[in-house]
Amino acid sequence: MIFLELIFMLLVILVAAEVFTNALEHLGDRLKISEGVTGSLFAAVGTALPETMVPLLALLAGTANVQTNEEIGVGAILGAPLMLSTLAIFLMGVAALSKRGVRGEFRPEKTGLLRDLNFFLAAFAFATIALYVPHQHTLIRALLGFSMVLIYFIYIMLTLHASKALVHDGHATEADEPMFLCRLGLPNNMAMILLQLAAGLGLLVVGAHGFIHGVEEAARMIGISTLLLSLLIIPIATELPEKVNSILWVRRHKDTLAFGNITGAMVFQGTLLPALGVMLTPWEPRREVLAGVVVTLLAALWLRWMAQRGHLKVWHLGLNGGLYLSYLTIALA
Repeated sequence: MIFLELIFMLLVILVAAEVFTNALEHLGDRLKISEGVTGSLFAAVGTALPETMVPLLALLAGTANVQTNEEIGVGAILGAPLMLSTLAIFLMGVAALSKRGVRGEFRPEKTGLLRDLNFFLAAFAFATIALYVPHQHTLIRALLGFSMVLIYFIYIMLTLHASKALVHDGHATEADEPMFLCRLGLPNNMAMILLQLAAGLGLLVVGAHGFIHGVEEAARMIGISTLLLSLLIIPIATELPEKVNSILWVRRHKDTLAFGNITGAMVFQGTLLPALGVMLTPWEPRREVLAGVVVTLLAALWLRWMAQRGHLKVWHLGLNGGLYLSYLTIALA
């Protein structure tokens, strides 16, 4: 019965992703903003925001067991960028394989992709340093947390500032298909765009929550630790289904939107939430945690190196998948 529930919820997520991406393209088109802003800010934050509640609720309003709350919080916070930088990127490569081949190229807007990865790496470096700052040194931890929050706000300002020039250079968001609600005879205006956007996001939340329930039941049957559940299962259940948007975009050759949806979420999940973890949890370099941090940094650095060279190929994303398998080997050993 659990597996039937999982299949049904995945279908809900796929439908919701189509509705959401369709409305988001029309929103970006109407606002005359770049694909970078649409992908890295609107899509990334919109789809990651509901899952942000998992570590927030665990740390601020969780169970009576403080240690369990902290393990869920730390696992969910670090597991999200780990999954995004490895498994989500790899699956996007798999989605492009049939149409582009192993040596096919991705062509996302380069400056936006590098900006996302630079800001993520800078913020995650602070989060890594904080692992080795004792919990009683509250001032140092607070400064590190504040630095990560500041990094995200600077990132937003620079991304928005770059939008006008990118639109002028031909990187404006374009809606290729009519909006779904308009096919029912409804007018194509901002109110309808926002209504369809809200409907798509609502369906994503419902589908993701149902999927989470199924995965938690399956994990309980398998019998794994709370920290491992939070590092591996929760991010896959909460983040990965909603990144179906990137798979849909990459199959339509909208690489800037596809990559921005993932790397923008990495910046969001790699700044604000680790800041919370640094200040509210022990944030210690346990084996599973440290391995996850190292693998995440390696995956992001590899992607940045390939993007900087200007020849990001489908097979390059295979290494990100390999890094995820390496983490599974370490974590489950």
